[in-house]
Amino acid sequence: MAWLENSVAPVVREEKELWAVCPKCHAHFPRADYPKGLATCPQCGAPSRMGCRDRVADIADPDSFVEIGADIGVTDHLHFADASGPYAAKAAATAAKTGLSESILCGRCSLKGKPIVLCVMDFRFFGGSLGSGTGARIARAAEAARAEHLPLVIFCASGGARMQEGIVSLMQMARTCAAIEALRAEGLPYITVLTDPTTGGVSASYALIADIVVAEPRALIGFAGRRVIENTIHQKLPDDFQTAEYLLAHGFVDAIVERAKMRDFLAAALSYWRPCGAPGAAEAAPSDIPGGATLESARSGTCASGRAPIPAWEKVRLARTPGRPTFGDYVSLAFDSFIELHGDRLCGDDSAMAGGLAEIGGRKVMLIGHRKGATAEENAACNFGMANPEGYRKALRLMRLAEAWSIPVVTLVDTAGAFPGLEAEARGQAEAIGRNLAVMARLKTPIVSVVTGEGGSGGAIGIAAADRVLMLENAIYSVISPEGCAAILWKDGKFAPQAAEALKITADDLLSLGVIDSIVPEPEGGAQADKKAAAQNLRNAILGALAELDGASPESLAASRLSRFDNLGH
Repeated sequence: MAWLENSVAPVVREEKELWAVCPKCHAHFPRADYPKGLATCPQCGAPSRMGCRDRVADIADPDSFVEIGADIGVTDHLHFADASGPYAAKAAATAAKTGLSESILCGRCSLKGKPIVLCVMDFRFFGGSLGSGTGARIARAAEAARAEHLPLVIFCASGGARMQEGIVSLMQMARTCAAIEALRAEGLPYITVLTDPTTGGVSASYALIADIVVAEPRALIGFAGRRVIENTIHQKLPDDFQTAEYLLAHGFVDAIVERAKMRDFLAAALSYWRPCGAPGAAEAAPSDIPGGATLESARSGTCASGRAPIPAWEKVRLARTPGRPTFGDYVSLAFDSFIELHGDRLCGDDSAMAGGLAEIGGRKVMLIGHRKGATAEENAACNFGMANPEGYRKALRLMRLAEAWSIPVVTLVDTAGAFPGLEAEARGQAEAIGRNLAVMARLKTPIVSVVTGEGGSGGAIGIAAADRVLMLENAIYSVISPEGCAAILWKDGKFAPQAAEALKITADDLLSLGVIDSIVPEPEGGAQADKKAAAQNLRNAILGALAELDGASPESLAASRLSRFDNLGH
C-alpha cells in the first residue's frame, strides 16, 4: 500500500494550501478569498487571527514604527517544567518558530501623521499569554507615552496569564493596570482593541479599562471560559456568550469596528484629544441667530421669535409633537461628525441615552443626549427617551472622558423623565442621577446643555447641570408633568393646562427665573416645520455658548456652577 500513501500525501497538502476554514462558522472557502492581513470570512465576516508585525503594518504609517522594549524577553522565574519539557526550552523554540521574543510587540509610530505608542499582542507566542516580559514591555511603553505625552493604543489577543510563570504572571495584571493608571492620571488617551481571543488575566486587567474599548466583530472576549463555566456551575450559556456583540450589548465595549476600517476609526477617535487643553479652531458664532433674535435679546427676556407668546399648555403640545427633531436629527443637521460610544462599563448600554465624540464648527466636544425615535417602533426601541440607570452612568463615563481629554460637554435634553420601572429602581436610578449631579458640579471642563423638547424632572437635570443652559423656544422644563401635578394638587388630571401655567415651565418663564441663560428661536410652526432651520439655530446657539466659556479655568467653572444654583430662588 506504499504507492497509495505516497500519492495521497501530496493531495492532502495541496488541499490545505487551497482551502481555508473559518474558526467561527467553520465554513470552507478558497484560500485565495482569504488574503493575508485583512483576512475576514466571506460567509460570516469574522476576521482571522493576525500576527503582530502584520498588524503594525496595517495600523502604523509606513516605516514609522520604532520598537520599545526589544531587550525584554522571557524569564523563567520558577525553573518550570511539565511533562513535555522545560519552559525555557519551549520559549526558545517558540521564539525560533515565530521570530518573536515575547507575546507583545511595542513601539513608537505615527498613525495618519499623529505620533502614538502602539502595542500589539501575538497569539502565536504561548497563546498571547501575559508573562513577566509582556508586563514589562507594556509598563515601558506606558512610561514612554507618559514621558513623550503620547496616546497609548494596545491590540489585545491572549488566552490569559501564563501558567509557566505562576504567581509572577498573576502579578503582571496589577503591574500593567498601575502603569496604565499613571498614564491616564496625566490625561493621556488610552485605547484598546480586543481581537480574537481576549480572555483570562488580560481581559481582567488592561484590556477592558481603557478610555475607549473597541472590538473586532465576533471576537471571543471573556474571563472564565465557556467550558469552565458549564462544567463547574452547570449554567446554560447563550450562543453569543463572550462575543464582542455580547459585550457591546452589556455595556463593556464602545464600538465594534471591522478590520478594514480600524485604522480610520482610531485616527478619528484620537483626533478629539486636545494635548494642550486649548480650544481648536472654531467658526465664529453669528451674533444674530436666524429667526430674528440675538443671544443678548434672548437673555433680556424678549420673545425669542418676536411672535406673540403661546400659552404654556400649547407649548407642552408643541414639545411633544410627533416629528419634532430628535437627537439623531440634530447630530446629522447641526454637527459635523459623530463617533458614538457605547456602554456604562457596569452592566449595559441604554439606547435611550446616546453619546460620543462630536465636532461642531471646528470644535471637538463630547455630545450626550436623550434619544427618541421618529416612529413607534423606533420609540419602543429607545424606550421613548426615558433612560435607565445605565444611561446616566454611560453619560457620566463620557463626561469624565471629556474632562480627561480636555474637551467641552454638550448635552441635548429631551425626555418625559427617567424610566420609573422596577428594574431601574433595583439598579439604582436615583443614585445614578444624584452621582451625575455631584460630578457635574466639579467637572473640570465646560458644560453646555440645551433642552430641545421635554425636560422632565430628574431625568432631565441628570445631564443638564451645566455652565450654560439653553432652551428651544417651544421646549418645556419642569419638576413634574402638568398632568401629574394636576392629578396630585388639583385632584383631577383635566386641570393639566392650569397646572402648566402655574408651574412656569416655558422657556420665557424659566429665563425670567434665571434657570436658563437663553432661548433658541424656532421656525414658524415649530422646530418640526423646518428641521434644518431649527438645527442651524441650535448650532449657532451652542457655538455662542462655547465661545463664552473659552478660557475659563476649572476652578472658575466649578465656582460659577455653585453660584448659579445658590442664587436660584433669591
